[in-house]
Amino acid sequence: MATATIDGLTVNYMTRGSGPALLMLAPGGFDATMERWNLSGAWKGMRPFETLSEHFTLIAYDRRESGTSGGRVERLSWALFADQAKALLDHLKISEAYIMGGCMGCSVALAFAARYPDAVRGLILHWPVGGYRWKINGGDRFARHVRFAREHKLDGVIKRAHEGKSFWADPEAGPWASAIMRDKAFAQAFAAQDLERYVGLCGASGRTLFDRDTAPGAEPEEIMGMTMPALIMSGDDPSHAQSAAHYLKELLPKGQLWPIVPPNQTSDNVRQRILEFRKAVG
Repeated sequence: MATATIDGLTVNYMTRGSGPALLMLAPGGFDATMERWNLSGAWKGMRPFETLSEHFTLIAYDRRESGTSGGRVERLSWALFADQAKALLDHLKISEAYIMGGCMGCSVALAFAARYPDAVRGLILHWPVGGYRWKINGGDRFARHVRFAREHKLDGVIKRAHEGKSFWADPEAGPWASAIMRDKAFAQAFAAQDLERYVGLCGASGRTLFDRDTAPGAEPEEIMGMTMPALIMSGDDPSHAQSAAHYLKELLPKGQLWPIVPPNQTSDNVRQRILEFRKAVG
């Protein structure tokens, strides 16, 4: 493991393997840590850090506000997350990479491709988030946190965060729960801020991230302008609606929608499809 300071925040990351770079934008919602690649769905049995490193130079990291990476109270957006990812590649002096997102990481990948198309060798989108239930549930998480913060104030948020659950597991703990629990200085600054400004940023973040009932991350016109090859592997549950994957297939000019859907996706066939895509793109 290694750390870098990006935009004033500590980022915990790792690199492994050889071959073309593969930037891994983690699944897990607001638990977007490197560890999620070994815990979620098909990735659990795949052991991607071992098996994919034979074919790629892997770059994985704890996204800001997740794991042991730092955070900052500001309006959260897909563009903000994408800028962090690009800055990590710049730190590593990597000019071009395959960009692979899992779950909510797909939306970061779309934002990355919209903002930095020349840095994208190919897009791999596994279980893109989206669908009406995704939108409603995501917005509700922020709304629940805002209600909790108003009722219990910022000291109450800090106390709740120290119960050890992330925002995704405990919406009342808020999107900065990981940073509060890990970083005493951050927690002190968090407690000293203005409550009304804070709840305003939370409300704006929720509307920004959960603004549509299909795959978020980039505007449809931006997606239609993405000329890099793209592989789409659909999920099939309330957070990863098949409609989100079909939306991306409709818009991405070089998008390939894998016809295999859960539960027929396995660790072996997902890995094999990724390697087939890498071979075809070169």
